[in-house]
Amino acid sequence: MKVEALVPDAASPQMAPRQLEKSAFAAALDAVGSALGRATEAESAFAAHHGSLQDLVLERARADVTLAVATAAAQRSAQALQSILNMQI
Repeated sequence: MKVEALVPDAASPQMAPRQLEKSAFAAALDAVGSALGRATEAESAFAAHHGSLQDLVLERARADVTLAVATAAAQRSAQALQSILNMQI
């Protein structure tokens, strides 16, 4: 018996798009984290009497909206993936 290694006919997939997706996802997570960090800093500044209530409310609202958008995007992605996985072949 003679065994030969299988060689795919198609070219190997490029790694650049996959790396781009990872960096875009990481950038989105960094943006959410920085918004939450700014809100925490504004709360600390207000508690130490160095910041205003307006800054506190504004940063908290920005963080809440950013977190809500990220959560909605994650839920939509999960729903889309679930729909794809439920498709019959």
